[in-house]
Amino acid sequence: MQPADAARDQAMMPDAVGERTFHALDATTGELVRLAAVIAVGTELRVRAAMARAVAAAIPVAWVEELILQSYLFAGFPRTLNAAREWRRASGVHAPPSDEGEELAQVPEWAARGERTCAVVYGEMYDRLRVNIRALHPALDAWMIVDGYGKVLSRPGLDLRRRELCIVAVCAAAGQDRQLHSHLHGALNAGASAAEVGEAIEAVADLMDEETVKRVRHLWARVRGK
Repeated sequence: MQPADAARDQAMMPDAVGERTFHALDATTGELVRLAAVIAVGTELRVRAAMARAVAAAIPVAWVEELILQSYLFAGFPRTLNAAREWRRASGVHAPPSDEGEELAQVPEWAARGERTCAVVYGEMYDRLRVNIRALHPALDAWMIVDGYGKVLSRPGLDLRRRELCIVAVCAAAGQDRQLHSHLHGALNAGASAAEVGEAIEAVADLMDEETVKRVRHLWARVRGK
């Protein structure tokens, strides 16, 4: 481990204890949003500390489980597997014996609910999105709908508003401006208030460098029309 990484990890360890204040977001949603970003960009030690904090903050187990599952869409399988491992260790909660994600016969249902959920998130831009993604590759369009919005983001364990707030936090912390722009609108379309979206960004500002923070805040101001 490099000295800079060690210093960041040491600074993060107190994140497992103490209180964090939220205003627009309720405390458990705020903690979930923060956890989403740490899973996406944090080191293993930072994720471990964040999982300990999730347990101490009494984030509902179903929310954490769903957040971890959706992380593979935005952070990749390696980070998702590491997050699941740290969650099992910190919480003592065992994996369920079975899950609908195993039932591949549900692909038609995933496709149908994926179309519905994606249409909510993208609103009037939905049809244009489908054309643009298919132009990149037809498989990406199918996977976006079936796997992304159907199989994962339409699962009942976590509501779409909270899912989108977590996605905003992840895209901001990871510096993914194009996706952030879409999901800033998506969070609003899913029922989040402007104050909640703004607080989701600020909750993870310390995980970004100064230039990224400025860029993200500017993008959010443009989305709000300010």
